[in-house]
Amino acid sequence: MAEFAVKVERLRAVETHPNADRLELAVVGEYRVVIGKGLYKSNDLVAYIPEASVVPEPIIIEMNLVGKLAGKQANRVKAVRLRGILSQGLCYPAREGWVEGQDVTADIGITKYEPPIPTEMAGQVYGAGFDRTMKYDVENWKRYPDVLIEGEQVVFTEKIHGTWCQIGVVPAGMAHEKHGTVVIASKGMAAQGLAFQPEVEENVNNLYIRANRAQQVSEKLLQHGQLPVFALGEVFGQGVQDLHYGASAGKDEKLGFRVFDIYVGLPGQGRYLDDAELTSACETLGLYRVPVLYRGPYSREVMLQFTTGKESVSGNGMHLREGIVMKPLVERRDDHLGRVMLKSISEDYLTRSGATEYT
Repeated sequence: MAEFAVKVERLRAVETHPNADRLELAVVGEYRVVIGKGLYKSNDLVAYIPEASVVPEPIIIEMNLVGKLAGKQANRVKAVRLRGILSQGLCYPAREGWVEGQDVTADIGITKYEPPIPTEMAGQVYGAGFDRTMKYDVENWKRYPDVLIEGEQVVFTEKIHGTWCQIGVVPAGMAHEKHGTVVIASKGMAAQGLAFQPEVEENVNNLYIRANRAQQVSEKLLQHGQLPVFALGEVFGQGVQDLHYGASAGKDEKLGFRVFDIYVGLPGQGRYLDDAELTSACETLGLYRVPVLYRGPYSREVMLQFTTGKESVSGNGMHLREGIVMKPLVERRDDHLGRVMLKSISEDYLTRSGATEYT
């Protein structure tokens, strides 16, 4: 799934910037990068530096970007509008010997920006193991524009701006000797095979443990009948991210949690529920699913239509929509992507002010 890397890409096209005579648009996949006029031409090789990259000073100087990037140190790549056009990422000229598809992250010293973790999202952890934790991420359709097939039956769900949470229940035979059968983790912790210690005093205010407690997710999962089972969802509310959807992280009963996937079986050996199964499971177990915005044939036009607008989580459109997550109605895999699941993100969301990006 989603891989952070700076790779050598071949420019699909170089387009005219509609609002600036001295600028052009370099097209990488479906991403567009605003560049100086004449820097590149179609089919040129470049290193594509994606959003969330931290760029070292020598590269910033070489690219004449001193003082022009984001962050306190002006070294972070973010999506920006330049003369009214969205620009995502940077294009760095390919060095001699570089070949298309080569990972050059280390060559030019790029690292991924990791925001500081708020206290309530941290906590005491233990080694749960990779048979009890889920690795999970969603690639942008702009990187894999041809994976979803025109006319394929798909479901679009609303992407919520919160923090990823795994709440799993394993059978008694897999219980941890100290921490039992319930396995709760954040995205970063789960990726390392770690989970939060559920009973220690230091974790009583942990956001993820509180979400489970507030909605009794692990107790509801026991009714599923097939173990291990994992509910993967988004925790949200005021105090979690800048978009809160009318929920609050201040009290358990006000804390939001919505499920976007249920996985049955050992991680890597089980399966994700198909759309209809997921709907049925959430209804049966009393879990709230992320809003479903569309079911029907896939097309780029329909995708773009649902990507933007107002969110539907709060019920009154209090925020702009982050975007959508797109999946086939029946789960399938792709040779390059793996599980077919892609996101499309709103330009307004990417360029909003006061943004927070805790995972």
